[in-house]
Order: sequence, then C-alpha cells, then structure tokens
Amino acid sequence: MKHSKVGALMTADVVRAEYGTPFKEVARRLAEHRISGLPVVDDDEKVLGVISETDLMVRQAEAPGPSEPRRRFRWPRWTPGSRTRRTKARAQTAGQLMSRPAITVHSDATVVEAARVMAHRRVERLPVVDDEERLVGIVTRRDLLQVFLRPDAEIRASVRNEVLGQALWLPPDAVDVDVHEGVVTLTGQLERRVETTSAVEMCRQMDGVVAVVDHLTYRFDDSRLSPEEPALQGIPYDWQRM
Repeated sequence: MKHSKVGALMTADVVRAEYGTPFKEVARRLAEHRISGLPVVDDDEKVLGVISETDLMVRQAEAPGPSEPRRRFRWPRWTPGSRTRRTKARAQTAGQLMSRPAITVHSDATVVEAARVMAHRRVERLPVVDDEERLVGIVTRRDLLQVFLRPDAEIRASVRNEVLGQALWLPPDAVDVDVHEGVVTLTGQLERRVETTSAVEMCRQMDGVVAVVDHLTYRFDDSRLSPEEPALQGIPYDWQRM
C-alpha cells in the first residue's frame, strides 16, 4: 500500500542554528517561533545535531541555587552521561549544547518509517534531509498525526481502488466497504481465505485507518493446502450472482 511521504508533511521553512550560534540566541529563536527544538547545521547545510528545550534546561538544572550550601569538592565519577551533562551545563554555543549525532529521515521516507524512528529513538522531531544529507525540512509527531485526519470518503475510495481493485483484482461489487471515523468495515464473501486475510491486512496498513472490522467470509480455505497441492486460481466470481 502507498503511504504518505515525509516530504509532503514536513515544514520546509526550518528554524535552525549554526555551530557557533550563542546560547541566548538559541533560546530566543525557540521562544520567538514557539518551537521546542531545532537542528544545528554546518556551512553546507548538513545537520550536525539537534537542540531541544531539555538541552537548555540542563544548564539551569546543573547551576546551584542561591540558598544551597557550598558543595564539598569530590572527584567526579566520569560516565558518558555525566560528561554530556557537564558539557551542556557549561555550553555557550549551539555546537556545545546540541545532542549528536543527529537522528534524521529522508524526504522520500514514508510516514510509517518516520514514526518508527521517532518511537524507537524516543524523539519528538526529525530533521528531513535530501540525498546529499542536506537539511530540507523538519517533521514532528504532530505532523505525522495528520494522516489520521484523512476523510472517510477518501479512505473508502483507496480501499476499493488500491486494495480490492489493483491488489486483489476483485470486481467492484465483491466487497462492501464502509468507513466511519477511520474504522473500515469489510463485508462480503470471497473465493479464498487468503484473499480475505490479504484484504484486511492491506487495509490496516493504509494511511488514516484506525482499525479494520472483518466481516468477510470465504468459499474455500486454501490456508491449509500442502506445498504439493495447487492453489485455487481463476475461479470466476459469477457464482456470487447465481
């Protein structure tokens, strides 16, 4: 099934910072544009890293409060995490503040692929790059959720045309398709069990589909055929009208 591409959902006009952008300027850009993060790029527009509000907050969190007692000096226990926090706590530029390496996605990636990267890497935004790894946009979780705003009528048309017609080669009246609030209901009788399974699975993968209700039945259970047995093919659908 065809999925929406990241390039169609991304924001092309990206608020960004350069490696040497001062700390306060980074904070100003986040506040002025009401965003929670931005990419850091080099002179060739290639993404070096990403800065989030959390990165800025590390500086505040590591600074001692005015009423806190003076800490006794202790040799620090150096770990990768502690080194990163200390560097960010003392950061004066975007390059020192950013998290790296940058987690990016290409503009021709699907919404599903981008969502998987976000979930796996636990990030809220992905810089979008071209084939030369140059920044061309940015996509957020909110952008990806737009696929669920797809109209029911559009989803129904896609199910009928792409799933039933193009993928399964079924006649238009073989299956009744109803879509309400993104929930697709399939009703009808097909020749083979494998066709019903394929129809349901392909519908589940479509952009904007929340769930699929399977009311499909079948005449022949071809799921238990042994490798030596020929699959049932070419049976006309005229039996449905008998």
